[in-house]
Amino acid sequence: MSTLEKNLEKLDACIARFRADGVLNHIGGESRPAASGATFDNHSPVDESFICKVAKSGAEDVDAAAKAAKAAFPAWRDFDAVSRKKILHAIADGIIERADEIAIAECWDTGQAHRFMSKAALRGAENFRFFADRAPSARDGQSLPSPTLMNVTTRVPIGPVGVITPWNTPFMLSTWKIAPALAAGCTVVHKPAEFSPVTARILMEIAEEAGLPAGVWNLVNGFGEDAGKALTEHPDIRAIAFVGESKTGSMIMKQGADTLKRVHFELGGKNPVIVFDDADLDRALDAAIFMIYSLNGERCTSSSRLLVQETVAEEFLAKLVERVNRIRVGHPLDPETEIGPLIHKTHFDKVTSYFDVARAEGATIAAGGEAVDGKGWFVRPTLFTGARPDMRIAQEEIFGPVLTAITFGEEDEALEIANGVQYGLTGYVWTNDLTRALRFTDKLEAGMIWVNSENVRHLPTPFGGVKASGIGRDGGDWSFEFYMEQKHIGFATGRHRIPQLGK
Repeated sequence: MSTLEKNLEKLDACIARFRADGVLNHIGGESRPAASGATFDNHSPVDESFICKVAKSGAEDVDAAAKAAKAAFPAWRDFDAVSRKKILHAIADGIIERADEIAIAECWDTGQAHRFMSKAALRGAENFRFFADRAPSARDGQSLPSPTLMNVTTRVPIGPVGVITPWNTPFMLSTWKIAPALAAGCTVVHKPAEFSPVTARILMEIAEEAGLPAGVWNLVNGFGEDAGKALTEHPDIRAIAFVGESKTGSMIMKQGADTLKRVHFELGGKNPVIVFDDADLDRALDAAIFMIYSLNGERCTSSSRLLVQETVAEEFLAKLVERVNRIRVGHPLDPETEIGPLIHKTHFDKVTSYFDVARAEGATIAAGGEAVDGKGWFVRPTLFTGARPDMRIAQEEIFGPVLTAITFGEEDEALEIANGVQYGLTGYVWTNDLTRALRFTDKLEAGMIWVNSENVRHLPTPFGGVKASGIGRDGGDWSFEFYMEQKHIGFATGRHRIPQLGK
């Protein structure tokens, strides 16, 4: 039996219960359908086969979840930090135990290749362990003495928070948001993306089996215009952490304005990889290919613009075309597959529309530029060459396996092109000139930059973007800055003079 056949067998066992029972909400420790009884169908992007029915929540369900989170907050806020740490580690243990099930379900639900999703669950477990270990010190502050006062600071959890996660690598990104919220002492209402709800339910089960008290973490499924809007407007929800499109982030900020919600946004990107002629070109080629074609190109940190210096462009692009044409498109549960189907017909239509845009704008489709015949939302990995910086294919986030290549002459031109978009999430710079690397990264408008490397995450470092790519930072202590409030307390150290009025 082939590995693909074995994985398909595991898939049947994994989703059989979801087909039977559907994906329900989980509020106050209780699994329940939407209050209205409404559901929507979830289909696999691989072949459009039915996966399960999902609770279609509305304002009534969100209200119940928010009230459950509010009721659970005082006890969780005051929960012994060492005990909180143990529960978060137990969640990580549960993720490891069910890692294979999570990976299989995520592949079928999202179309992502198993070679990447097999690691996503493990990364999720690492996220919980990382923040579990920080839970006991989350409230630590500073001592700031003045001549008359002993000033101390501490942090306290902000309260119930809403977490809205996307459909690309949904399991890992859910853990990245929820783990620090729980470690800080917040309670959570989680609304996963409607296109990929299955692994959020598995994660919820793992959390409760690990001993998480009822109501601390609530799951509400549904669409952004219904459940999402109700969550962002609810007065009991103190903050919203959102990962998704920049346009949606703007909408959430407006919806939360009346209740003065704190927001954390990880939004879109049109990230440049800049290759200078003195770089290690073979490694730069590997990194550029990996950072746009892995995960089906459906990642916010993808290097979707290739800026290559004219002196090496012809040779570099020739090798790039050859490699792109050899990328293996196929069934996501096949270990040989490098690119699976796009998440949904809606997204497939968006991505493939840029093939006509490229032609109309005068760019060359050097590889791909077409869908794959048959069932599912498969597209060929695509490369546009001969592009100009002002073209739509060089300005707009396509969010698929599509790379736009632009050539440049000198460093200043590269910087102008790199910064000439509305986004500023990541940048990748390839050069062996240290002074150039220092000079260029100082002026590059991006929240995260890697030099002579692909995106390699180190959990204590800040993760986030500038401009239209987001607000705030995840990672290390930066996560706690969002989920917690600073508090100052001043203790008088003597009988200092107090001004007297009306005496």
